[in-house]
Amino acid sequence: MDTTKKTEATKSTPISRAPFLTVNEVSEILRVSNMTVYRLIKTGDLPAVRVGRSFRVREDDIDKYLSDRYTKAG
Repeated sequence: MDTTKKTEATKSTPISRAPFLTVNEVSEILRVSNMTVYRLIKTGDLPAVRVGRSFRVREDDIDKYLSDRYTKAG
């Protein structure tokens, strides 16, 4: 394994202690379908980590996604 790549990835993505959530948990929080969450991950709008055959999303990334899309009414 090339340790240079691992080090570069660690530098570009800070590691936090925020809990990781499943796609199902994210869909419940956002009140959307699982498919919508998968689309957000695929387009890169919602960062995720692949664990085996499933994805995990940090709670911090959900908060950031929502705050970036917040609009003022009126």
